[in-house]
Amino acid sequence: MNISTFDDLLQAARQQPDAQRLLLVFAGAGLPDDASPEQRAAFAAGHGGELTPVMCVDKTPEEIGTFETLCTEANQFGHDWAIVFVAGMSGKGRRAPSSDDAAPHLQSMVDAVKVGQIRNFIPFNRAGDAVQLG
Repeated sequence: MNISTFDDLLQAARQQPDAQRLLLVFAGAGLPDDASPEQRAAFAAGHGGELTPVMCVDKTPEEIGTFETLCTEANQFGHDWAIVFVAGMSGKGRRAPSSDDAAPHLQSMVDAVKVGQIRNFIPFNRAGDAVQLG
């Protein structure tokens, strides 16, 4: 299945033979204090910058519902986020991994985003579209 939107990802997760738990790291976009004028101009035009984790959560696809529902919930926490990185964990049969099972993997994911090691995650923008970061 081609995953071009977050809701595509939810559909794919629901179709897996083993129950899934999704790990989500929301990241804000910004510039370092020592950014050059060129970097500031590029950032103002919507390019460049750095991503910093601002919050994270793990949920089953059923707990998420839709991307719109997830955004509504995330926005209640007051963090300005630009990208949500997503990874999945498989359970056994109909039993999804628990939040306790997911906790160390979620922390590893946050740590990976902090240092820019994001190749194992699918990034989605605030519109729910999968994006390429480079």
